[in-house]
Amino acid sequence: MDITSIAGLFLGIFFILLGQVLEGGNIQQLMQLTAALIVFGGTLGAVILSFPMEDLTQSVKEMKLVFLTGPVNYNEVIDKIMAFAQKARKEGVIALEADAKNETDPLIKMGLEAVSDGADPTLVRDMMETLLSRMETQKMGAAKVWESFGGYAPTVGIIGAVLGLIQVMQNLSDPSKLGSGIAVAFVATVYGVGSANLIAIPMSSKIKLKAKQHMIAQEMIIEGIIAIQAGESPTLIERKLTAYLLDNKKPVEK
Repeated sequence: MDITSIAGLFLGIFFILLGQVLEGGNIQQLMQLTAALIVFGGTLGAVILSFPMEDLTQSVKEMKLVFLTGPVNYNEVIDKIMAFAQKARKEGVIALEADAKNETDPLIKMGLEAVSDGADPTLVRDMMETLLSRMETQKMGAAKVWESFGGYAPTVGIIGAVLGLIQVMQNLSDPSKLGSGIAVAFVATVYGVGSANLIAIPMSSKIKLKAKQHMIAQEMIIEGIIAIQAGESPTLIERKLTAYLLDNKKPVEK
């Protein structure tokens, strides 16, 4: 679970609502069904029009990455590769075939299968890098969907404000209807700007950040598996992979 994502979303909404109350208003004033339908429905339509179904579906899946997935543990990646390296050193790379069958990570699974089958090292690298590129494209596409939501929402909020003001102008002779029109106008703007800057754009940024972290881990996997295929010693492989760590704290066995 990513505490920063959950805490950031909660704090952003909480302090805005708190400010509303401290200003003498109440939360109920911000609950406008008409404004919500205009802003979220209109923005959703614009986003669906802008992207293929694959990106839209992936953007929903990546919500799990934002809120439920913690930071990448690079040391765990190194430990996993080291286990493969030591097994290949003792039993030969063909022994990795059994590990490939039980592996859930698609990149590792592909790499181990190719290595245990005796594929050419250049082909193994090309296959894994192609898969990695595809995975990166999916995540960046998901981030772009949320980024676009954040771009459309404020503009649709303005549309909602204008529609509300139209109702106000049409009912100037009936003061009882002015309040609802004005409420829709201002609340629609709040919904548009708020959803963009508190949810959509931050989610896009977090997806990009998490995607970058995952890409580093996947690059480590590629280098590790290629090194295993080349017959390099586990100690050398560990040194190579430790170089990816910013703090360089993981000890190297001697």
